[in-house]
Amino acid sequence: MPTLLRLALPNVLAMSMTVLVGIAETRYVGILGTAPLAAMALVFPFAMLVQTMSAGAMGGGVSSAVSRALGAGDPDRAGTLALHAVVIGAVAGIMTSIVFMAFGPVLYQALGGSGEVLAEAVRYSGVLFVGAVLVWQVNTLASILRGTGEMKVPSITLLVMALVQIAVGGTFGLGFGPVPRLGLPGVALGQIVATGGGVAFLYWWLASGHAKLRLGWRGVALRANLFADILRVGALACLSSIQTVLTVLIFTGLVARLGVEALAGYGIGQRLEFLLIPIAFGIGSASIPMVGMAIGAHDFARARRVAWTAGAVSAVNLGVIGLVVSLAPDVWARLFSSDAVVLDYARQYLRCAGPGFAFFGLGLTLYFASQGSGHVLGPVLAATLRLLIVAAVGVWLASHDSEAWQFFVLVGAGMVVYGLSTAAAIWLKSWTPRVVARVVRAP
Repeated sequence: MPTLLRLALPNVLAMSMTVLVGIAETRYVGILGTAPLAAMALVFPFAMLVQTMSAGAMGGGVSSAVSRALGAGDPDRAGTLALHAVVIGAVAGIMTSIVFMAFGPVLYQALGGSGEVLAEAVRYSGVLFVGAVLVWQVNTLASILRGTGEMKVPSITLLVMALVQIAVGGTFGLGFGPVPRLGLPGVALGQIVATGGGVAFLYWWLASGHAKLRLGWRGVALRANLFADILRVGALACLSSIQTVLTVLIFTGLVARLGVEALAGYGIGQRLEFLLIPIAFGIGSASIPMVGMAIGAHDFARARRVAWTAGAVSAVNLGVIGLVVSLAPDVWARLFSSDAVVLDYARQYLRCAGPGFAFFGLGLTLYFASQGSGHVLGPVLAATLRLLIVAAVGVWLASHDSEAWQFFVLVGAGMVVYGLSTAAAIWLKSWTPRVVARVVRAP
């Protein structure tokens, strides 16, 4: 626990700033009007998909590979793995930009966006996803450092990035002095400027030898087995991120059918759900190098103790947040809107989904810990189970003209299923490698 908290504290503080960014940006957009707020609800799941895939999924694979190499006493391999991670991040970032620039409008329309809401979503997305490669790079570089056990430098970098994003996004989004009001594209510009600065600093930090490993390209040949070491964890973990966002997208599409006010109110509650991820990430990412180094050193009992401790800490933290917003939903909802109808939908969401936050924190943090072990199939299947339940029951509710609160109850129930099934997967899976005895027969 002391080691976990020491490593987690910088992450949680930095992720708290990420939460503040979410609050500030949603507040900016709330000032712009209901249509921009609804448009943000359409785009936000995809933006968070990029963040969760680059930082939590593939980033976890990077941290896991680096930490296992260091735990096994092989720093040269760890440094070479870091270079391979940078390549993966660059390719993934470019592909992300291409996909959302080409197909973003179709996706937002499929979710129910139309008219002014769809137009605002396309404008916002057109600027936001230009910077996808920067998001992938900054999270990859931060994950390399976390894999070495260094939490302060990436956390301070993210904290400064958050402050810059709030200032630049607010200035260009709402207009200030000679700067015109650009609306949603201006808010997106804040992220691009802040992230670009973070990439430049972290790359310099790793290349200049300040970290426990050094990024140096000279004499390094790219090798398929090192890509595989990262991707066998990171690529599989990306499926979990995709399934999580698909779950949210299903709800977004279903709620959009209830009207713009319902979508805007759901967007306020949904924003909080997504902002729980950075908090669980702050604890879970601290567990990755602890688990990974223990696995590398063949201390499997310690690795499992770390996982359960981290899961419990996350469950308590997110459970407290869920309790507060369930009992007093206006503490969150009134930050973003004064529209009575929108607020009513937001209150319904928070009261129905809030009790599931503790289970969401438990499941998500155990998922991160499992990345450190190199065994992520069980938690990924838990996310699959949640997706299937949400999709099946959600379609049934829609076919019976159900009310919004019934969909929101399903959100909370899905979180409970996810947390318990992830815990069961970790409990049942042994992290100790099988030792196959060789029988030597006498001649």
